[in-house]
Amino acid sequence: MSGISSLEGRSLVDGCASAPLLYAEVGLSFWGGVDPFSGEVIDRHHPLSGECLAGRVLAIPSGRGSCTGSSVLMELISNGHAPAALVLAEADEILTLGVLVAQTLFQRSLPVLCIGKEAFGQLRGKAFARVDGTGLSLYDSTPDDTPAPRNDRPTEDAHSSIELTAHDRALLDGSQGKAAQVAMQIVLRMAHIQGAKYLVDITQAHIDGCIYTGPASLRFAQQLVAWGAKVRVPTTLNSISVDQRRWRELGIDPALGVPASALGDAYMAMGAQLSFTCAPYLLDSAPKAGEQIVWAESNAVVYANSVLGARTLKYPDYLDICIALTGRAPLIGCHLEDQRKARLHIEVPPLSNLDDSFYPLLGYHIGALAGSRIPLISGLQQQHPILDDLKAFGAAFATTSAAALFHIAGVTPEALDPTRVIDGPLPVLKLSLEELRLSWQELNSARDARVDVVSLGNPHFSLSEFARLASLCQGRHRHPDVVLAITCGRTVLEQARAAGHIAVIEAFGAVIISDTCWCMLGEPVIPPAARNLMTNSGKYAHYAPGLVGRKVHFASLAECVDAACSATASGRLPQWLQAAASLENAPHV
Repeated sequence: MSGISSLEGRSLVDGCASAPLLYAEVGLSFWGGVDPFSGEVIDRHHPLSGECLAGRVLAIPSGRGSCTGSSVLMELISNGHAPAALVLAEADEILTLGVLVAQTLFQRSLPVLCIGKEAFGQLRGKAFARVDGTGLSLYDSTPDDTPAPRNDRPTEDAHSSIELTAHDRALLDGSQGKAAQVAMQIVLRMAHIQGAKYLVDITQAHIDGCIYTGPASLRFAQQLVAWGAKVRVPTTLNSISVDQRRWRELGIDPALGVPASALGDAYMAMGAQLSFTCAPYLLDSAPKAGEQIVWAESNAVVYANSVLGARTLKYPDYLDICIALTGRAPLIGCHLEDQRKARLHIEVPPLSNLDDSFYPLLGYHIGALAGSRIPLISGLQQQHPILDDLKAFGAAFATTSAAALFHIAGVTPEALDPTRVIDGPLPVLKLSLEELRLSWQELNSARDARVDVVSLGNPHFSLSEFARLASLCQGRHRHPDVVLAITCGRTVLEQARAAGHIAVIEAFGAVIISDTCWCMLGEPVIPPAARNLMTNSGKYAHYAPGLVGRKVHFASLAECVDAACSATASGRLPQWLQAAASLENAPHV
C-alpha cells in the first residue's frame, strides 16, 4: 500500500475525483496555455509544456493571464478533455467560473479545492491524488483502490450571506426573465465563493466571452439569447476570433469563421455594441476614475484599474455577461479602496536610451515577480511613459500576473503620491539589468535571424501607434517574403484612415485586420511555411509559440519595421540592455 497523507481545504466547487497528480509550482493561463480541444499544455514557457491535463488531478498555485481561461476550461469539460479535479494554492475566480458555467448549462462539473499556499508544497513529488469535498488524500504511488465518496458533505446556500435588494430578488425569482435569473444565480454563486457580503451597481461592461473557444462557447451565448437575454448597462465587445467583414477574403476556414462570427452576433443580439476591440480604453466610452465597471480581457482590466483609475476585477469570461445582464457585481477586491493598496515595492534601476521595447519587457518581468500581489513600481517617473507605453506594460504584466492592478510611482493616477497606495511596510525587490536581459532572452525564442511574419497590434493599435508606424514606413516597402499585419478595432481604424496613416502603411505592403487579435489569428494569415515571427508585444511573444507553433523575435517597433524590409532580425540588444551584456562578456579576474 502506498504512503498516504491527508489535507483539508476549502471546496470552491464540490465533488469527488481520484487520478494521477500533475503538479506545478507556476500558475497557468488556460487561454493560450492549454489547447481547448485536447487538454495539452501549449504554453512553451511553462514547466508542464507538452503534458495532457485530461483525466488528471491538476495542482497549480492559481491561474494567471487571460480572462478567457474560464471559457477554455468550460470547453474542456464539455468535450471530455478536462482535468479530473483542480487543486489550487489560492482561490482562482477565472477557473472556478468555467466549472460553474459548465455545471449550470451542461450539467457537467469537476471538483475545485483550495488548500492554501503553505499546504500546497506538500503535493510536490506525489503520484496520485483524491479529492473528496474539502478533503485531499495524497499517495506516493497509484493505489489499488480508493475509498468511496463521502455522502455527508454539507450543502451551502449561496445567497444566505449576501445582502440582496428587492431588484436582486426580482432577478433571482425569475420575474425579469430566465436569462436574468440564471445570470443572477451565477453571480451569487461567485460572490459567495469570493466572500462578498454585498453587490454593487456597475455603469458599463466589456465582454470577453465573445471569443470563440469551441462549440460550448457558442452554445452558452445562444442559450442566453433564446432565454431573452438583454444587457442592463452600456456594453462593449472584445475582439472576436475573426475579422467579421473579411474572414473569407483572408482565407479563414468556415469551420472557424461561421461560428466565430455567429458568436459575435449572439452578443450583439443581447444589446452589446459592435466594438470588437481588446482595447476598449481607446473608445470614447472609456470609464472615468472611480467608476464601478465590469471589464473582462486581462489587458483591458489592468489598464482600466491602473491607468484610468476605474474599479473592476479581472472578471472571468461568462461572469462578465452575467453581470451585464443583471447590472450587479460582487463588492470585493479592486472595487474596494482598501483592496487597491500595493503589496510589493519594486525598484527599477536608473536607465537611459529607452525604446518602446522596454515597457512590455518590464511588464512581463514584473508580472512574474508580483504573482497575485499588486506592485508599486518606482524609478520610472523621470522616464515619462506615454499611454502607449503603459498599454504595452499592462498587457505584458497581465500575461504573467494574476493581479488586476499595478501602481507606478509618480505616473499612474492613484500613485502620483505613492504614500496613498501604501498601507504599512512592503517587501522591496530591486531589479537588475541582468534580470531584465534574462527575460529578454525568454521572449526571444527564435534561434535564427530569419523573419517571416511581423505581428503588430496586441493589444489593438492606437491612433498614435498608427502615426508612428506610418512615419517608420514612409517611402519604404516590405520584403516580398515577409507578411506584416496589424490588428486594431474598427473605430481606431477609421480614425487612422482619416488621418492618412493607413494609406502610407498599405503602400508599405502591410495588411490591416480589424475585429480580431493576434491571440486568435493563425494560418493562413500566418503562412504555413512561416517559421519565425517578430513582434513588439510582450504578450504575443509569450503566447505565440504555443498558439501558432512558431518561434519569436521580440524587439522595438522600429526594429520590427526594419526586419519587415530585410526579412532578417538584427539580433541587437537595445542600448538600455547592452550594459548587462557587457558585464556578462567582461573577462573574469
